[in-house]
Amino acid sequence: MLAITHADLIMLDQRIPDAVLFIDDGRIKGWGEHWNTEVPKDCEVIDAGGLYVGPGFVDIHCHASNGVRFKHDPTVSVPNTLKHGTTTLLPTLAYADTKEFYLYAIKMLMDFSKTPEGANIGGIYMEGPYLNAGFGSNKAKTAALPWTTGIRKEDYQDLIDLLGDFVRVWAVAPEREGILEFVKDAKKGNPNVRFAVGHSEATPEQIEALIPYGLCIGTHHTNATGTIVKYPECRGVCVDECVNYNSNIYAELIVDKRGIHVDPYMLRLVRKIKGDERIILITDGSYNPGPTPPGYEGVDDIWFDNEGEIGGTKLTSDLVCRNMMKHTGAGFPEAFRMASYNPATAVGFTDRGEIAVGKRADLVMIDDKVNVQAVFLNGKLQKS
Repeated sequence: MLAITHADLIMLDQRIPDAVLFIDDGRIKGWGEHWNTEVPKDCEVIDAGGLYVGPGFVDIHCHASNGVRFKHDPTVSVPNTLKHGTTTLLPTLAYADTKEFYLYAIKMLMDFSKTPEGANIGGIYMEGPYLNAGFGSNKAKTAALPWTTGIRKEDYQDLIDLLGDFVRVWAVAPEREGILEFVKDAKKGNPNVRFAVGHSEATPEQIEALIPYGLCIGTHHTNATGTIVKYPECRGVCVDECVNYNSNIYAELIVDKRGIHVDPYMLRLVRKIKGDERIILITDGSYNPGPTPPGYEGVDDIWFDNEGEIGGTKLTSDLVCRNMMKHTGAGFPEAFRMASYNPATAVGFTDRGEIAVGKRADLVMIDDKVNVQAVFLNGKLQKS
C-alpha cells in the first residue's frame, strides 16, 4: 500500500489540509487528516510536502498536444498530456478528414491506447463528421470538405462498426437532414455513447429533439455555436441559449489566458447559469502554425491559421484550470470538478474524476499556481 502524506487534498466539495491519502492496487483506499491518521509501517510513503493533490484531469476534447496532432503521431503528443496531469484523454478527430483517413486514425489510436505510453487514452471524441462547419464566414472555404453533402448509411456505418464502444462522444449538427438516423445507428453501435451539439446553427427545438438519444454536451460553448437571428421585435436565440437553458446539457469551455475564446465576463455568466456542476473545461488543443494576426501580439497559448483565424489552442489541462480560477474566482475544488469530475461523469466514467474510496488512483500533485509536480496513473507515479 502507498501513503501520500502531508498533502492538501482537493476533494469534490472541500479541501483537506495536511492529509494522508492511501492507495492500494491502483485504487483509493482511504484518507484522513495527518494529526489523527496512523500510517502502517509497511506502507510505501511519498511526502507531498504540503502540495495539493487532486484527481487527474479528464480532457474529453483535444486534437493535439506538444505541437503534434494525435492523428499524426500519438507517441509525441499523448505523453505530453499525461505530463500535464491529464490522466484520461479523449483524442478528438475533426470533420475535415476523409473516411479513409478516419478509419486509419481510429485504428492507430485504438492500438496506441493499448500500449504503456497511451494508457491515459480513454476513447475517442468524434467532432464530426456531420457538423455544419460551413456556416457564417467559413461557408466558402469549407464547401469542398468531405461530409458536407447527404448523410448516408453506406458512408458512416464502417466508422460506427470500427469504433464500437471506443467512441465516447459524437458531436453533431442537429439541423443536418438525416441526422436522426445517424444518431440512432451510432447508438446501436455503442448504447452508452453521448452526443454533443457542435459547429451548428440548430434551433433549440432541433437540439432538444436529440436529448432523449443522449445529447448532453455543448461543444466548445459560445465558440462556433450558431448565429443569432435578429427579428424586428426581439433578439433571437441559438445553440448557446439552448445549452444554457437545459440543465442536463454540459457546457464545454475553452479558457485561455486572455479570455479570447470566451470573454471572462461570459465565463462568469455561464458559471452563474450552468453552475459548477454542468461546466466541462477542455483544452481543444490543436496545431495550426500560421502567423499571429495584428492585435494578438504576445498571445502564446492559441494557434492561428494562415488566414489569421483562431485555430485551436496550445493549452494543457493544468493551464485551463489556472485560467478558470483567474477569470472567475473559482477555487481548487470548483475548478477540479469542472476539469475532472464533470467530464468524467458526462461521458460515463464512473470510476474516476474525484478522490473517493474505491475510485481509480488517477491523481495530480500541484503547487498553489497549478504547476504540475507529479502525476499518478492507476496509483503509479509517472516519470516526469
